[in-house]
Amino acid sequence: MPVVVDPDPMVVETLLASMPAGSHGVESVDRLNAWISAHSDEYAVVLGPTLTDEEAVVTCEVLRTSALAVSTILAREELTGDLLAAAMKCGARDVVHHSDTVAITDALNRAFELFVALRGPAGAMHMSKVIAVFSPKGGVGKTTISVNLALALTEKGARRVCLVDLDLAFGDVAITMQLFPTHSIEQAIGSEDSIDVEMLDGLLTRHQDSLMVLAAPPHPDTRERITPLLVSRIIRTLRETFDFIVIDLAPAFDEQVLTALDETDEIVLVTTLDVPTLKNVKVAVETFDALHIARDNRHLVLNRADDEVGITADKVEGILGMTVDSQIASSLEIAAATNAGSPVIVSDPEHQLSASIRQLAGTLAGELVGPLGTGAPDSSIPQSEAEAKSRRSRRRK
Repeated sequence: MPVVVDPDPMVVETLLASMPAGSHGVESVDRLNAWISAHSDEYAVVLGPTLTDEEAVVTCEVLRTSALAVSTILAREELTGDLLAAAMKCGARDVVHHSDTVAITDALNRAFELFVALRGPAGAMHMSKVIAVFSPKGGVGKTTISVNLALALTEKGARRVCLVDLDLAFGDVAITMQLFPTHSIEQAIGSEDSIDVEMLDGLLTRHQDSLMVLAAPPHPDTRERITPLLVSRIIRTLRETFDFIVIDLAPAFDEQVLTALDETDEIVLVTTLDVPTLKNVKVAVETFDALHIARDNRHLVLNRADDEVGITADKVEGILGMTVDSQIASSLEIAAATNAGSPVIVSDPEHQLSASIRQLAGTLAGELVGPLGTGAPDSSIPQSEAEAKSRRSRRRK
């Protein structure tokens, strides 16, 4: 999907409104370089008007030789003869006025046509990975882990990440990030057969750090109206444009959670060092095994992992039969950051939680999973809807 570059967030929002659903925005040329490096399927870059003409021309010149299939579009406040001449020399594909939405749309369409001509239709296929954050017990810090992990995966805009709050009765992602969404997953109810990228894009709330959030419904009684099929269709549609989809799951094995787990590539399992929680997590692991869910792609996070409680990480590994991937100690700063609506990984990048989450994000980002194909079955690729339905049917018997 196209990416717009401009240091002014308001300009980014305005330009994105005239671009295809799923387009991305970054604040600097440095972040653009990181984005291009991570996205071989990128076909267009829009350089916003807040960038100087010199910055835009230099960036265009670099992209002309380093990203041959990417079309550069200059969105300017003034279209002068000197600018047009410079744009021609540096290899810009189009120069348009930043407020001319028709010209921007036409330029992007031409860019996509050129990309397909150069790479073929397969060149535009998108790679994605779905990560579910789960705990069978509430109050263990699952949402805090989800929010910070999603932000870490964005790499300040280098990757496109969506955080889905699938705790449909009591989701706290929005309030944790001090977001006040005008839309949530509730507005998708009834659209199982019509949901698409453009519709979902209208339900997402943008966080200042290039993270998109699909909020939970504001009222608990909405949960029963959100069908497992809708959950599946939402996740699969998000796969089309996002690099990572992080799902904050409810602490239960209801139909919506089980459906999301069917679509998951990686599971982050969160526990604390108390006997009741460990007992429940043990049952959850056994359930994952019985349902063949992400058997080789599970990551255990010990939250509030303090030695004083008398249970060590070694004991936890023995109980659960899993290697501990990350340990996060109790900290007043984490609670204070949550109350302030500023996740620790943003407000205090040097904090122990921030370091642990970045390490976990690096592990999860190691290799992306491609879209559903026609080759041999792969355990890391989500099942078809028929297969998922069959598995859920077996569970009810």
